[in-house]
Amino acid sequence: MKKAIITTLGLAVFSVPALAEVTVKDSWVRGTTPAQKATGAFMEITSSETAALLTASSPVAGVVEIHTMKMEDGVMKMRALPKLDLPAGKAVKLAPGGNHVMLMDLKQQMKKGDVVPITLKIEGADKKVQTLEIKAEVRDLATPATQDKSHGHGMKH
Repeated sequence: MKKAIITTLGLAVFSVPALAEVTVKDSWVRGTTPAQKATGAFMEITSSETAALLTASSPVAGVVEIHTMKMEDGVMKMRALPKLDLPAGKAVKLAPGGNHVMLMDLKQQMKKGDVVPITLKIEGADKKVQTLEIKAEVRDLATPATQDKSHGHGMKH
């Protein structure tokens, strides 16, 4: 009887789907002016297995998209991405001037010190989707230029 229980428990452990371990660190959102309707969220995402960031959402924004920025013909251009690949074991940085989460149709001003809840949907190589809830602190609107290249002038969306 004991052997049957141990065998059953052993099989149960092996039948649990193995989701990638995904960690998010240094998450933050750029502060806004009262009239501003869009801002960026930035973070570093690491997945233990090959995965992809599919979507992001937040109650503070009507629209949330994953974006990339590239310099093309001397003009910084921003585009929505269908997903963002997360190579196994490699930190993927979402930073000003590069890939980021775009919060649009903001429902309120993003003030320094506020905390913004963001939900990330991550798809593993096995096509299983997991949900990750993060909290990103709002940083000052006046971030130094060396850290902020993402939402300035001369950019096409």
